[in-house]
Amino acid sequence: MSRSTAEKALARSYTGERTLTFLVGLLALLGGALALVVGFGWLGEYRGRRPLLDPIATGWLAGHATPARIAAIVLGVLLCVLGLRWAARSLRPEPRPDLDLDRTEGAELVVTASAIAAAIQADAEQLDGVSRARVRAVGSRTSPALRITLWLHEGTDLKGVWADLDTGVLTRARDSLGLASLPAAVRLELDTSPAKRVR
Repeated sequence: MSRSTAEKALARSYTGERTLTFLVGLLALLGGALALVVGFGWLGEYRGRRPLLDPIATGWLAGHATPARIAAIVLGVLLCVLGLRWAARSLRPEPRPDLDLDRTEGAELVVTASAIAAAIQADAEQLDGVSRARVRAVGSRTSPALRITLWLHEGTDLKGVWADLDTGVLTRARDSLGLASLPAAVRLELDTSPAKRVR
């Protein structure tokens, strides 16, 4: 399992939100840098002393009040719609893909995402050193991926669990589902041992 495989399994988290955050942060950084440059007078003393709203711009806006108001309203509505759409996209549940193993008409065979997750979870819980596991199938029908969390007993051989998961559990899952690749993001945690009572 490579880093790119794990990134494909976590693709929803990495792509959209991080790109938008980066662009907004970049715009804010450039705006702040421009304000500092003008404020320190590096573009000339006169520019640093001018009002924030340029008199030429305010004069043009006063002369074209109606188109400026319409443009401001349209821009505000557009930003509001984009913000609501982005919020809805970020808050909606992540799709859980069902896989079509056979698309022959009259003999369709579909494996649900919950069945895939349950089978891989049961297989992962049989590994030496794993106390429990949680598996989620994510992605799309054409490119499914897995998110796996394994809770390990104290003193477990980490390399052994990793090798058994990669060459055993995930290989069997790919073979049984007929997939060339099945990206997986794996999270390993140490299972808490039950507290001992002192008498």
